[in-house]
Amino acid sequence: MTDTTREAARPVGPAAPAGPAAPSAAHRPRRWRGMTPWLFLIAPLALLIAFTYAPIVNMVAYSFTDWDGVSPELHYTGAENYTELFTRSELFEVFFVSGYYLAASAVQIGAALYFATILSFNVRFRGFFKGVLFFPYLINGVAIGFVFLYFFQDGGTLDAILSLFGYDGDRAWLGTPTSANVSLAGVSVWRYLGLNFVLFLGAIQSIPGELYEAAELDGANRWQQFRHIIAPGIRPVLSLSVILSVSGSLSVFEIPYIMTGGATGTETFVIQTVKLAFQFNKTGLASAAAVVLLLIILAVTWVQRRLVPDDKVDLV
Repeated sequence: MTDTTREAARPVGPAAPAGPAAPSAAHRPRRWRGMTPWLFLIAPLALLIAFTYAPIVNMVAYSFTDWDGVSPELHYTGAENYTELFTRSELFEVFFVSGYYLAASAVQIGAALYFATILSFNVRFRGFFKGVLFFPYLINGVAIGFVFLYFFQDGGTLDAILSLFGYDGDRAWLGTPTSANVSLAGVSVWRYLGLNFVLFLGAIQSIPGELYEAAELDGANRWQQFRHIIAPGIRPVLSLSVILSVSGSLSVFEIPYIMTGGATGTETFVIQTVKLAFQFNKTGLASAAAVVLLLIILAVTWVQRRLVPDDKVDLV
């Protein structure tokens, strides 16, 4: 039988109505593929809301009450806590202690930038010095506090070292406000130097090497390379370090709390806030103090970003 006969033998009937096209198999995986990033974000977003934003909302709410932190009852007091904060000068005098840590932050940033610049070039034992500078940042802050508590005590390690250079006599390094704050600020420099060092070193190493080669061919020395290549290239990271240093100076807690407990004029705003909440049972006032500190840090950050905008750096 020929092909023509087969065609004629097929029954001829009405054409089936065209129904809605079923979704293709390739369309469904594409839809799930678009939802995949959000599925991965569910857990971190839930943790962020539960342990960051929800406590902040509760803190703001408590700042308008007289809650003592223990009683199930609390009463709305309006802006009474904020009025007490701004009318009692002794509650804001502790911010003068932050001046020591601000000065220490300037020293810390300068030292970190210096070491990062030196170790970005070919230097012997470069890896060893990198580890030495970054190691203090890995140590627990409580352990650092106890170590330096013995370091600065009368007749302690510091006095023993100074005696080797002819300095005799014990001195209460943590006994007066000035010497105590200078000592504590020095400890913070030693501890956080490694963090800024790593930030600066990573920024410097991200600068294309061709720029250094071209500068050397033009006869530029190390200082000229730093001024015209390194400094402009790390400006965004430098701005970030300044923001972190200022906010950290205003919210110092760990080292002075462990070493002095806020005695001898070393009490910071955060230590005072903790005492208000857990020692004097004034959780409402402490919450108001925490809100004020948060607003101050945000304002300082905003001003710094306005003065030094984060412009795109193009060295090539």
